[in-house]
Amino acid sequence: MTKQRFTPAYPAELRERGVRLFRENRAEYASDTAAYKAIAPKLGCSPDSLRVWCQQAERDAGQRAGLTNAEKDRIKDLEREVRELRQANEILKKASAYFAMAELDRPFRK
Repeated sequence: MTKQRFTPAYPAELRERGVRLFRENRAEYASDTAAYKAIAPKLGCSPDSLRVWCQQAERDAGQRAGLTNAEKDRIKDLEREVRELRQANEILKKASAYFAMAELDRPFRK
């Protein structure tokens, strides 16, 4: 059995603030990694979390390849809809088979 890690859901305001701080102060550091390591403790998050937020902000702005948050949300909604439709189809198939068997069991009238 594998343990799932608990990752706290940081508020959107904190993520936006972190991205803004990174962008404003990046020039003061030798590398992106150094900036993440210096800024993240001030926000109370890990440097990796800050890095992921910054990369996602770049994707959302069209500066980096990958799915934007809007596209991710759309895919999630479509996957949920597909799952619900498959469940509905399965229920309809079972109901159809049930009523077909009931029809076959009924005596034939001339």
